Amino acid sequence: MNSIPLTPALASHLAAAPLDHVTREYPNKLDHVMGGPGDVRSPKDLHPIFYGSFDWHSCVHGWWTLMTLYRLFPTLPEAPAIHGLADRMLTPAAVAGEVAYLNRPESAGFERPYGWGWLLMLAAELHRHQSVEGRRWAATLQPLADAFAARFKRFLPKSPYPVRVGTHMNTAFALRFAIEYADLAGDTDLAVLCREKALSWHGQDKAAQVWEPSQDEFLSPALQVAELMRRALPPAEFARWFDAYLPGGLPPVLLAPPLVTDRTDGKIAHLDGLSLARAWCLNGLATSLAENDPRRAVALAAAERHVAAALPHIAEDYMGQHWLASFVLLAVASDREDRS
Repeated sequence: MNSIPLTPALASHLAAAPLDHVTREYPNKLDHVMGGPGDVRSPKDLHPIFYGSFDWHSCVHGWWTLMTLYRLFPTLPEAPAIHGLADRMLTPAAVAGEVAYLNRPESAGFERPYGWGWLLMLAAELHRHQSVEGRRWAATLQPLADAFAARFKRFLPKSPYPVRVGTHMNTAFALRFAIEYADLAGDTDLAVLCREKALSWHGQDKAAQVWEPSQDEFLSPALQVAELMRRALPPAEFARWFDAYLPGGLPPVLLAPPLVTDRTDGKIAHLDGLSLARAWCLNGLATSLAENDPRRAVALAAAERHVAAALPHIAEDYMGQHWLASFVLLAVASDREDRS
């Protein structure tokens, strides 16, 4: 489906960044509510596994990138380094430390919802692994996945409204990942709850107004809802929903990559992520459209333009390097769920 393929050379390029940064403790931007002077601690002391990559959620999806590439390309030159790092870091004691951080009263809202979704996405990826070590890593991480699944189960019933912004608070993005995890892990309660919430939040969305990009978005508010509903609904129901959601087809504002003026500015660098997140959603949308649907070719061409605009810049500065490889992988590996 993708016109920019995930080749072994690109896989090596994408692996290099998280191998460098998932254990790089500083600079670091903590999401940390302190309950007293004893909570003034270093990132590594707070988070035994996910202390690198500038922030907790970027470290989590850096690990998702490594684990996905390790499964898809087991002979990659970087595979031994990934294996060794996972064996060293993904231990029961370290996972227990991450769970203990969540159990602090001050951590109730920690990383909601973006980090929640990414942790479940990492767990989903490990469930796909058929190797002995992959199954071991999946079992080791499971208590942390269970903790975040439980948080979704508590949060969603009391959340009547979605959050539609193009940044970390976007609920469609997190729910999309939670559904992938729930389907793969066999968590029927979570799967049903997520699909019910997707319908409650977005089932009646029609003639969407597309006001993007905003200056520091890295998600497309419009396309992210479509990607959630593509995963939440059966194909025929999604087709009807999408025809009503964007009745005039894909608007031009979604087809042109955003302008990125300063990649050393962490917020402006988000716009490279927007290009890649749009490409992921557009490629997914194309898979749901008939071969002769003119929107299919439009979506695929736009996805290619967006990847081409961002890919050369993902390692230019640490403000992008610490997270963009994950979004490239989403954008160019639309078949990753079917490959083993």
